[in-house]
Amino acid sequence: MKPQDIITAKTSLWIFGYGSLVWKPDFKYKRSKVGYIQGYKRRFWHGDNFHRGNDELPGRVVTLIEDDDESTWGVAFEVTGSQVEESLKYLNVRETVCGGYVTKMVDFFPEGAGQSPVQALVYIATADNALYLGPASPEAIGAQIAVCSGKTGHNLEYLLRLAEFMRHSCPHVEDHHLFAIEAAAMDTVMSYLLAAQ
Repeated sequence: MKPQDIITAKTSLWIFGYGSLVWKPDFKYKRSKVGYIQGYKRRFWHGDNFHRGNDELPGRVVTLIEDDDESTWGVAFEVTGSQVEESLKYLNVRETVCGGYVTKMVDFFPEGAGQSPVQALVYIATADNALYLGPASPEAIGAQIAVCSGKTGHNLEYLLRLAEFMRHSCPHVEDHHLFAIEAAAMDTVMSYLLAAQ
């Protein structure tokens, strides 16, 4: 499904963010809600040679991996009217052109009692693109993140802001993958600092 196919049919659209979008959407929206999607797990398995890395040292950013037993927490943003086309044009460059992501429509479940699920657009990096790095140990991923930076900033900032979002907005959710990588990255940073003394 192409983003432009969505524009023609929608005057209102929800967009689900599970990585940098949770703290830096960079597009106008009507409202946002914290919640989750089912059937996917968030993993630092995608390479980034633009925003958080470069060709020599690609950073690692998150994508979604299908898993029926898992859910992924994040933020859904509702865009309406002209915001629909504006946000999709922006995200097409940010996620698809620079990042190698594809789009899907999924059920988003807002947090809180009595909330009905809504259909939301999500960007997913697949294993069949050149930037896909695949699985590695938390230690290896954390060490890679600790040393990479790109045009948008340091890869470590991306990791720490995502971990901060989960602790602040979803304190009841235990994201083992994310927090293990955060700990490994901080161990790497401390090792560098101690070695430099």
